[in-house]
Amino acid sequence: MERLFIAITYAVGFLFLTSFLSFVFSISPQKLVSEFFSAEVLFALKMTLLTATVSTLVVLPLGVILGYSLARFKFPFKKLLKIMVDLPMAFPELLVGFLLLMLFSGLLKPLTEFFNPIFSPSGVILAEIAVSLPFVSRILYTTFKQIDPRYEMVARSLGYSWHEAFLKVSLPMARGGLISATVVGFARSFGAFGAVLIFGGGVYMKTETLPVGIFLNISYGNLDRAIAMGTVLMLVSFITVWIIELFQKEERL
Repeated sequence: MERLFIAITYAVGFLFLTSFLSFVFSISPQKLVSEFFSAEVLFALKMTLLTATVSTLVVLPLGVILGYSLARFKFPFKKLLKIMVDLPMAFPELLVGFLLLMLFSGLLKPLTEFFNPIFSPSGVILAEIAVSLPFVSRILYTTFKQIDPRYEMVARSLGYSWHEAFLKVSLPMARGGLISATVVGFARSFGAFGAVLIFGGGVYMKTETLPVGIFLNISYGNLDRAIAMGTVLMLVSFITVWIIELFQKEERL
């Protein structure tokens, strides 16, 4: 049984590896490099990095507030609110983008007179926030749930105020979760597609992120450029997983 499990693990890993390599080497290295430095790929890369960074900076403190509140406090409709916060994780991204589009076309339509995020870079950021926030809050909820609240009680008994106990005791103990949430939040924002396409518009060289750029170039039949964008996304994904693995290894030590 042990050998069977190991053989299946090798088979799956080999399948993924060969698919990655066949994807990258489907065009010549020279063509891949030239596509890397094309104006469209560079624009999409900058747009993706900028929006993913901003959305992560917004999502992380929100995730801390949501995760800590749901893990520590008792309040009416807590279970329902937890379900509502987690629910978008089960939604297709297209639905998340459609919900945002309907929200700003309906209930929040008066706001668009002053701030209209639809089909704009700010819309890309809002879409990425909507996609990544449920994952970040879930990670931090689990993290704070695993921290014994008695540590905070001891700190309070020693003279710490509530916010001092939170900042100097709970947050440092949640370091692992915070790092994981940051990495996952950035990765989810960086790779967001459906919500960005629907709400941000996927406008060429305006709201074009790398995932949207792959879709657009496949639609145009420009497979070489789509492969170049996909390679960048895979590199970022590899770095993300590598960081998580390194940190988990450090935590075990």
